[in-house]
Amino acid sequence: MKHKEKPQILKCPYCGRTAVLRKASDIYEKALDEYLYVCSGYPECNSYVGVHSGTFRSKGTLANGDLRHKRIEAHRIFDSIWKHKIMTKQNAYRWMQDIFSLTTDQAHIGLFSEYRCDCLILECRKVLENNHITFV
Repeated sequence: MKHKEKPQILKCPYCGRTAVLRKASDIYEKALDEYLYVCSGYPECNSYVGVHSGTFRSKGTLANGDLRHKRIEAHRIFDSIWKHKIMTKQNAYRWMQDIFSLTTDQAHIGLFSEYRCDCLILECRKVLENNHITFV
């Protein structure tokens, strides 16, 4: 990875420790050429977040297992809206911004709480049902 930027300084929202940049393969136990910000209290504190490829920019906030799974679920159903061509990807993000009164910077599932993920999942289900698409 070629970087001119410095790693971010992120604090764990669960235990307050500083996150450290680690290879994803240290956590996932498979050969991945990706990085994560991992709570320095890992594995006792199981919070981490992915990093955008080729950068030190986090994909959101550190999350424990429950929140990571909720964000994955929210992303899957949200992405199905534009993948089924109900809206373009850009319009789907604008729709998300509108229903939650978010700025462009705030409209990232990687920043969402479990509650906001649940709300997004509910709204996405409505859109899919209105378009006669069943999401499993």
